[in-house]
Amino acid sequence: MKYTNGRRVAFHTLGCKVNQYDTQAMQEKFEQSGYEVTDFNDVADVYVINTCTVTSLGDRKSRQMIRRAYRRNPNAVIAVVGCYAQTAPEEILEIPGVDLVLGTRDRNRIVEYVEQVKEIGKPINVIQDIMETKEFEEMPISSFDEKTRAVLKIQEGCDHYCSYCIIPYARGPVRSRKPEDVIRQVHRLVDSGFQEFVLTGIHVASYGKDLNNVNLISLIDKISKIEGVERIRLGSIEPTLLTEDFVKAVKDMPKVCRHYHLSLQSGHDQTLKRMNRKYNTKQYKEIVARLRKYIPDVAITTDIMVGFPGETQEEFEGTKEFVKSIGFSRIHVFKYSPREGTPAARFKDQVPENIKEIRSRELIALGKEMELEYLRSFVGKEELVLFEEESKDKNNWYEGYTDHYIRVAVQYNDSLLGNIVPVSLQRIENGIMAGTLK
Repeated sequence: MKYTNGRRVAFHTLGCKVNQYDTQAMQEKFEQSGYEVTDFNDVADVYVINTCTVTSLGDRKSRQMIRRAYRRNPNAVIAVVGCYAQTAPEEILEIPGVDLVLGTRDRNRIVEYVEQVKEIGKPINVIQDIMETKEFEEMPISSFDEKTRAVLKIQEGCDHYCSYCIIPYARGPVRSRKPEDVIRQVHRLVDSGFQEFVLTGIHVASYGKDLNNVNLISLIDKISKIEGVERIRLGSIEPTLLTEDFVKAVKDMPKVCRHYHLSLQSGHDQTLKRMNRKYNTKQYKEIVARLRKYIPDVAITTDIMVGFPGETQEEFEGTKEFVKSIGFSRIHVFKYSPREGTPAARFKDQVPENIKEIRSRELIALGKEMELEYLRSFVGKEELVLFEEESKDKNNWYEGYTDHYIRVAVQYNDSLLGNIVPVSLQRIENGIMAGTLK
């Protein structure tokens, strides 16, 4: 008999914060059913791989983790969930050892499906048409691996259909979590000791469009009034969300972090048009100016794609100049990866891999320069820091983040974990701000 009767389960999560939340919810389902959670590198009786398919690298890493689990214990049940599972179930079922392909819905039934695999003794594929899903799948959690910051999933799906992106096909239409369910979730996590909440989703800016009389601002306002909530941080958002009314509203909410991750993708209008993005560089710059007008010292981070089909050297140079003109505090650079089923995969003028690599390195170097410049602007200032962990390199050093998402380390003889305290920012060491307690 292949399957063991043991009750040890291990998880591996690839990709975004939404996947992190989904994994935590599934983990709690297993724990409620009497399973013991163990490390993915240990021998387990069930392995759950929560996959990503944003790039071909995500697909490849997902396959590697499946094979690693199979080598660890060929008799284990291997369950593959998430975006890659949703878009390529037959491909995944061909990988030796895969027993369950679940996708991006019905994750709250994963324990039931695992037990079904054990009972019938053969693999099952329970993928359903995600485009037919109309309701947010409520998967509450009561804890998180971190003890100070909790990822809070408030939304699923996307209907923007950027020409390069497979995610709308993997996650389906926009579904918003009901405000009362979000508030219940926050109360549970506050009771568990969490102080900072990262609002995340596939397209957070769309929150509430499928509900009556609900939008993101009204939800943030409700969360901010909960005792014990000290910080609210927004995950990646579309820049068009930040209207004058939105920015004016959040500037008066002191619990909302002064850090906005505004997806850019390209700093050239022709590239943005081919990407089917919903803004141009002029509009993006106006949105950034609006943020800086109302929120001094605001941190603005972003994602930028290099090597999109048809991106000429002139377009890339335009992106670099635009990035310099904005002055981001941090940028995440990634290379375009064709996704079968998306319009861009069929575009002519695909950019060679070696050109993508060169452009990626140039933009990463530029990003590091801007990050250092932003950090320098805080030397000598005093900021509140939420301490999250002990330093792995130095004894009696603790590390945490300002609300701008600046990483700060201080030396202290007693524990600072879970405390928000004022710190005088003194100097920059290897990208970390070293400081002293006030």
